[in-house]
Amino acid sequence: MKKSMLALALGMALSGSAWADTTQDTTATTTDTKDKARNAATDLDAVSVIGSGESRQVQRIRPKDLNVLPPGTSVQKALNILPGVNAQSIDALGLNEQSLTMSLRGFNSTRLGYTLDGLPLGDSAYNNYNGLSISRALISENLGGAALAGGIGALGTASTSDLGGTVEYTTNDPAKVMGARVSQTFGSDNTKRSFARFDSGEYNGFSMYLSGMRATSDLFTDQSAYNQSTNKQFNGKAVYDFGMGRITAFVDTSRMSQADDFYLSKSELARGLGWDWGGYAPNWTRAVGKAYCNTATLNAKLCDNSGVDKDADGAFTAGQILRSDDLYYIAGDLFPTDTVTVHAQVYHHEDAGEGHNWTSGTWSNKGTPQALPLAFRNTLYGINRTGAILSASWEVGNHHIEGGVWYENNNNTSSRYTSAVTGPRDLSSPTKEQPDVGVFAQRTLVMTRQAYLQDTMKFLDDSLVVDVGVKSPHSTANARALPGVAKTPILPTSNNQFSTGKLSASKAFLPEAGVRYRIAQGQEAFVSYAQNIAMFQGGPKLGPQAVSQATWDSQGSLQPEKSRSLEAGYRIERDMFQASAAAYKVRFDNRLLQYNPCDSRQAVGPTCGNRFYNVGGVDSHGVELTFVWTPATYFQWYNSASFNRSTYANDYVQAGVVQHTKGKIQTDTPTKLFASEVSFNYAGWFASLRGKYTGKRYYTYTNDQNFGGYTTFDLGAGFDFGATEWAKDVRLSLNVTNLTGKRYASNLDSSAFLPSDPAGTAYVFHASAPAQVFGTLDIRF
Repeated sequence: MKKSMLALALGMALSGSAWADTTQDTTATTTDTKDKARNAATDLDAVSVIGSGESRQVQRIRPKDLNVLPPGTSVQKALNILPGVNAQSIDALGLNEQSLTMSLRGFNSTRLGYTLDGLPLGDSAYNNYNGLSISRALISENLGGAALAGGIGALGTASTSDLGGTVEYTTNDPAKVMGARVSQTFGSDNTKRSFARFDSGEYNGFSMYLSGMRATSDLFTDQSAYNQSTNKQFNGKAVYDFGMGRITAFVDTSRMSQADDFYLSKSELARGLGWDWGGYAPNWTRAVGKAYCNTATLNAKLCDNSGVDKDADGAFTAGQILRSDDLYYIAGDLFPTDTVTVHAQVYHHEDAGEGHNWTSGTWSNKGTPQALPLAFRNTLYGINRTGAILSASWEVGNHHIEGGVWYENNNNTSSRYTSAVTGPRDLSSPTKEQPDVGVFAQRTLVMTRQAYLQDTMKFLDDSLVVDVGVKSPHSTANARALPGVAKTPILPTSNNQFSTGKLSASKAFLPEAGVRYRIAQGQEAFVSYAQNIAMFQGGPKLGPQAVSQATWDSQGSLQPEKSRSLEAGYRIERDMFQASAAAYKVRFDNRLLQYNPCDSRQAVGPTCGNRFYNVGGVDSHGVELTFVWTPATYFQWYNSASFNRSTYANDYVQAGVVQHTKGKIQTDTPTKLFASEVSFNYAGWFASLRGKYTGKRYYTYTNDQNFGGYTTFDLGAGFDFGATEWAKDVRLSLNVTNLTGKRYASNLDSSAFLPSDPAGTAYVFHASAPAQVFGTLDIRF
């Protein structure tokens, strides 16, 4: 039977690979255990998942924790099982970047810090201006682990957005023995994913791996044309260990083209459009007829009023997201003496992106026989950033003294153009033609400098550990409006054009302190405190420089957002279980609110544009619980729970009207989260079942509209055939996401939040994907 199953699996995979353009991989490459003082990248499989030994709340995931999810799932989405984390995405794999969001302790994903092997990934925002998502930086099979520090991150974290905590991702090391791995996945919505990796093995201290991934899939929505997404990625890593240290180099290239989904409104569901509304493609005539109903292009004779859909509900398609990234770093870890460690890292990142959309209600070829009430809109993004990190530590007596500096020069651009069309077109490739009309164009030079110093002191035979430290961040953003490259240049006085101006966030002294006390063997308590500020965001729609010059000149002085976090907790580890409990209180001040008086899909214009305000603070307090039971080597039960209450501390005035928000629950912040996962691995069979409850979430500041709580399940199972005559290991797996087919509002669009929405007309959420099934064959040589 075992041989028959293996033969069947191989036949399916090989017959599919003959025509499939993409393949997938599941690479849980193991890293050799090294002495901690000499290992630049910590092997998270070998450390506590509940953060034992830390003086702050830290939770971890390891490569094996991804088995319940399909290969290639975004590691950020995989964090959803951790206490306090609400990670959302419209697609099963969490790869659609417009819909990839996360919240933690009252902070959204753009107010957290992210690093990969210490390299800054920016603030994880869509339309990113200072980094890239972990999915574009790392193929998931090359993950070494991830550590989530809720509330208080490490002082040395290279981030200017870590108000609410940090996520530190690490890559796995090359294997010490030569080998290779290939895997192939097929799944719902024509998903095909291929992965391959080659490890050189170690020779005289040198080892490396080369790996690649290619994947394609279609939208799950009711759109049968122009609906394909393609991802291609390469990761390479080389390590050289020598007598006094280690040198590491890493390369990532990513080419992504994602078919996008429409944001929906509650009123659309009420009118009967349904969870899978996908616009009008491939029916171009229907799209044009609806566009003639738009106020800006109204033609009563040609307007198509049939059906429950309205002209504002969609266009031909929701467009395409294109990103091209190249990321490099080289790092050195030197150990000149037994008590001194020096770390140096330089990195470079280039990104070229485009966002292709159909704009309904904008004329193409107006006044000609070819006139159409639809146009093509293209938003361009560019990032060119280079940075360096230098740190050193010194063990002297009962002190571990550490300090370092981080410097980054980030030259980023954003621009938008519209062009006339004569009919439907494919939006999945970069544009080459000169656009017709410029909307906005801006170049921003962001300079970041940050230094930190910390002393870790040990007392009472290391039972008592005290951390005290300080960091000093300084960041400036000089923005300059540009004329653009369109046939019709952008006028400096245009209400659409972005501003020229300077923003800065700087603090000479931000303290952090923590205490950990070992009560008994395997038991410890901790308490920690930290202060932080965040640099203003950049890019389209994100920050205060993405406004007209008139708005910039009138909106006055803005203060950078800041936070104060206090937490305390208890951990216990025994042979059969691990448990932790943490309580926290956070004050978030100078909250920056973006206000646009128009519909979220309406174009920027004289009366429609962003304006930013500091509108007071947010008070958050809560409890996070974790319990992991492992009664046998083949069975584990993981549980997490969190209870959070984040409320606005102030009312605010908008357009002369007082908005009564004081005491209201913060938007997109569930008060209750529960997660549970059971994992089984015995005699080659393995299975994992994960459940997650997400509580009620508001999308209006006065709490008059919300989405109720829901529960979802994910299943992963399979059989490991072990070694064969021609392979070291062969594994066949099946993954089912959203097992029960629950439909719910997945991510919420923070740029569309508003004081109230009594009719439910705000286009503010993406619909969840239905149940989806994926099968994978994974072979190691």
